[in-house]
Parts: sequence; structure tokens; C-alpha cells
Amino acid sequence: ELDLEERLGELDLRSDSDIPDVPPPTDSTPEILKRALSGLSARWKNWWIRGILTLAMISVFFLIIYLGSFMLMLLVLSIQVKCYHEINTIGYRVYHSYDLPWFRSLSWYFLLCVNYFFYGETVADYFATFVQRREQLQFLIRYHRFISFALYLTGFCMFVLSLVKKHYRLQFYMFAWTHVTLLITVTQSHLVIQNLFEGMIWFLVPISSVICNDITAYIFGFFFGRTPLIKLSPKKTWEGFIGGFFSTVVFGFIFSYFLAQHQYFVCPVEYNSETNRFVTECEPSELFQMKKYSVPPLLQALLGWETVNMYPFQMHSIALSTFASLIGPFGGFFASGFKRAFKIKDFADTIPGHGGIMDRFDCQYLMATFVHVYITSFIRGPNPSKLLKQLLVLQPEQQLSVYKTLKSHLLEKGILQPSLRG
Repeated sequence: ELDLEERLGELDLRSDSDIPDVPPPTDSTPEILKRALSGLSARWKNWWIRGILTLAMISVFFLIIYLGSFMLMLLVLSIQVKCYHEINTIGYRVYHSYDLPWFRSLSWYFLLCVNYFFYGETVADYFATFVQRREQLQFLIRYHRFISFALYLTGFCMFVLSLVKKHYRLQFYMFAWTHVTLLITVTQSHLVIQNLFEGMIWFLVPISSVICNDITAYIFGFFFGRTPLIKLSPKKTWEGFIGGFFSTVVFGFIFSYFLAQHQYFVCPVEYNSETNRFVTECEPSELFQMKKYSVPPLLQALLGWETVNMYPFQMHSIALSTFASLIGPFGGFFASGFKRAFKIKDFADTIPGHGGIMDRFDCQYLMATFVHVYITSFIRGPNPSKLLKQLLVLQPEQQLSVYKTLKSHLLEKGILQPSLRG
């Protein structure tokens, strides 16, 4: 029998057909559903299973929204960990890496290190007043990046020490696999949470738009699909793609209208150190205040309206929905190509009729990055609340220096009242 090095020596020159097969996932459909749908064809059985599980997942999602921002953050973290596990499991199976020394432990160690870094940055940004009251946390935040780097270096050195003869190539393949997986899962989930802190509406509208596009594209493709869209995903059709686009834009526009009416959804998520709770109370910004817009002349004849009242955010929702329906699916196409490369149908069998968690969230990762870039480019301005939290962390003499500088600046601008000059 050839040893491991000989089997892997020409791996980079092999064609896709030579990639070893991954064991197919088992059918995890509940027995009660199997019996209830036993008389249907495979096509309609899959339709009903997907539909029932989709409604169940949406119901759970609404429940978590009701429970608040903290539960949503835990949900994002749980999904991140499960997606990381599913992608790494494929690597383990394909490259038979279960026997590599320390490798599975190191994979999870790197996940902890990267999460420690990103969530530590979040704590420093949004929980400054909470950290200020606890001396131990002040030390961790002050030296957070150094500690994070030291933790990563520890894992890096452990990986180097774990290298053994005849496994070098395989170990470096899996080292790269782990880091790419971290890039895909952890960094994107961090951006999702950053979006959530801007206001729950920046979390719900993008995610719901992707879900809506996924559902409506499937429905249009199921009933009307005739023209294949892309070879990577043979079941995707132009009819589903176009139907999903228009349905998602309309959904995003209407959904945004209802969310924009409530402070709970539009106010930035902030931590109240006095009550030790996340709060969403504020004076809504101009984005969420009703305004009157003139209808373009071409549409006036069609609609019979000269003006229309709407929230400015609804205009932004069109951009978000358009990305979710036109660009977001390419995350799914990328995942389809990945699965084809390793001869698998789904990432896992966690959700009957849907596959793994990664199969449901492959489009969400592109969406998270887009929303974060969109907010920083077109929406976010100076944040007085965040700046104040940073000032409160400074030493008293530093705060006094900032005060004198600011007072001098306001006096020069003539903003301070004469009664305050003394």
C-alpha cells in the first residue's frame, strides 16, 4: 500500500474527478413526516418537507427577535460555529485528516482565538462604560490586541511543532483550509453583529431579503422554471432568478415600511451599564421619519399620484434588496461549486430538505459584508454616543485637556453663550 505522502504527492495536479468521495449524509427527516408524505412523488415530498421546515425556522427566528438583541447575537455565534464545523468536517473527510496530530484541537483553538479578537474589539467599542468599572477588564481591553496576537502565535507554534514526516503536505493543506474557513465564517459573523448594533432594522431587512429571495426564487423556479441559469447549480432557472428579484424588492420595501415605525427596530443597540441590559431607545434619525417625495412624471400617469409619503430608509431598502436578489445568489453558486468539487450534495444533514446550516446561510455572508460597507460608506456619520464612551475611559487629566480644547474651539466659533465665557 502506498504511504500517505505518495498518495498526496500529486494532489495538486489531479483533476476534480480524482478527488476522493465524501460519505453521503444520512436522511434526517423525522419519521412522522416520512409517513405523512409517503404517498407523494420525490419532487412533491421534498417540496412539502422544505416548506414545513422553512415555516418552522421562520417561527423560531421571530421568537428570537422578540427575545431581543442579545439572543440574536447568540444565534449568530451559534450559526457561525456550526458553519465552521460543517466546512471543516468536509476537509477532515476528504483528506482523511482525523489522524493528524493535534489538528482537530488546533482547528477549534484557532476559532476561539479569532472570536476572542473580534468580540474583544466589540466589547471595547460598545461596552466602554461597563469595562471602566471593572479593573480586570480594563487590563484585558488595554492589551487586547497583544493578547490576541500572543494566543494566535501559540497556536501557530503548536502547528509547527505538530508537523511530522510524510504528513507535511496534508497538514499545510488543512492549515490553509482552516484559515480560509475562519475568513468565511468568523469575520462575516462579526460584521453581522456590527450591523445589528447600528439598529435591528439593518440586521432584519438584509437577512429577511435573502430569505425571501431564496423562498420566492425556489417557488417561481418550481412552478415556472424552464431555462437553466448556471451550470454550477442545474436546478436554478432564469424564471426563478427574475421572479425572486422582483418579489424581494417589493418585500423589502414593504417590510422596511413596517419596521421603520418602531423604535425597537430603528434605534442603535446600546448597552445600559446601570440596568445591565441592551436598550433600543432614541429619537429616530431622519432615515426613519416620514417625508413627502414627488413621484416621477412617468409614474404619475400610471399611479395617479403626484406625491407619496414614505420613509427615507425605504429607498435604501431597494439597494439592499437588489443586492440580496442579484448578487447574493452568487454566494450560493460559490457554495454549489465548492460542493461539486468535493462530490457532495449538501454541507451536512442538519435540516431535513435543506441540508446543513451552511446550505441555508451561504448567501448571507456576502450580504453581511455588503451591508457593513454600505453603512460605513453612505449612512454612518460621527457617533456622539460612542465618542462620549471613549472620552469616559480617558484619565481625568486627559478628559480635562479635551474639555479645554473643545471649550476654546466653541468660543472661537461663537457657539457658547456669553454667560458661559466666564
